[in-house]
Amino acid sequence: MGEVMITRLSSKGQIVLPKALRETLGIKSGEIFAMFGEDDTIVLKRIELPSEKEFEKLLKWGQKYAKKYKISKKDVLKAIEETRRD
Repeated sequence: MGEVMITRLSSKGQIVLPKALRETLGIKSGEIFAMFGEDDTIVLKRIELPSEKEFEKLLKWGQKYAKKYKISKKDVLKAIEETRRD
């Protein structure tokens, strides 16, 4: 594990990743991160969005899966609603 570095939250809610950390991890401007927070801990995970081709492949897989298991749009919307309530 690397050196501990200190940063500050701006009035706009932004946090600067120190240059040394960005260079060490190869982080570039515009990259996308998933974020999780609990208690006093925040975890950032760099993620890559799927390409258009990969997304199309995933979409087709999802459609086949839904058809095979008879999952309707109504079922999906109901599951989303229930998850948001929890």
